[in-house]
Amino acid sequence: MSDLNNIKRPISEELAGFESYFHTTMKTSVPLLNMVISYLLRRKGKQMRPILVFLTAKLFAKPNQSTNTAAALIEILHTATLIHDDVVDESYERRGFFSINAIWKSKVAVLLGDYLLAKGMLLAVKNKEYELLDIVAEAVREMSEGELLQLKNSRKHNINRAEYYEIIRKKTATLIACCSACGAKSVGMPPDVVHKMQEFGEFLGIAFQIKDDLLDYQTNNLTGKPLGNDLREKKLTLPLIYALEQSSQQERSRILRLINHQTKNRENFNLILSFVESNGGIEFSRHEMHNFCERALKILEPFQDSEIKVALHKFVDYTILRNK
Repeated sequence: MSDLNNIKRPISEELAGFESYFHTTMKTSVPLLNMVISYLLRRKGKQMRPILVFLTAKLFAKPNQSTNTAAALIEILHTATLIHDDVVDESYERRGFFSINAIWKSKVAVLLGDYLLAKGMLLAVKNKEYELLDIVAEAVREMSEGELLQLKNSRKHNINRAEYYEIIRKKTATLIACCSACGAKSVGMPPDVVHKMQEFGEFLGIAFQIKDDLLDYQTNNLTGKPLGNDLREKKLTLPLIYALEQSSQQERSRILRLINHQTKNRENFNLILSFVESNGGIEFSRHEMHNFCERALKILEPFQDSEIKVALHKFVDYTILRNK
């Protein structure tokens, strides 16, 4: 499996500079804001999105201040959406730590999310990065649409594969596509190259989400979220959607009843897991995940071989081989 430290090595200098720039950018004159933001910064994730921005930029040219701005803008807006998600989902834990709404309550969390959204936009405007802001704002719009589509479909329980792909393209893949597009744009690449890298990120993002969906059925529970969490929230994801498509109407109705009323019961979760496996849901989803990764890698083929291109290949591998 590709190690994230090996992936970061060719851009280690750029990431160190970004870290300092990002911390400076996040400082405010409001004590409460500084306290909450400090809590956020101490519990940062793997920083996969800034890594992708810098790798994509360096594939073509030396990263610059525009690259720093792009990575900061995306990281700020991504953090804002996670904070708002936790409020909407009434989630009190993220990455093994208390969420903002768990400690400071929902009102502070919503206001912090709003503040970060404004902070990101102001950062782009201050640096006159209007094209980057256009790419990111479009991504945020699509993400919101994706969340609403998922909410609508979680109520009706007759989602098909086409609807599922549209949801994850908007909800997850759009932001990853935004990273690779902004990386290319930040070093002055023309629109056709930016578009190609956006496609690369979109295929990668779809594979990333399918992997997340598969992890929900992973019994060793290394993900940092409860086993079967998507089922508890009545989210129908690819493994289950495919399995339901292969089953009889009677069996489909039985499984949907379990999801609607009894998913907190471990025995019933095991019944659903067995149903998904026996109807090919896991195998099919893995095949689809690899297919989207291959489509992403194909986009990289024409570009000159380099350690950055190797790192991007490893990044794709890491996306689908991770255990959490």
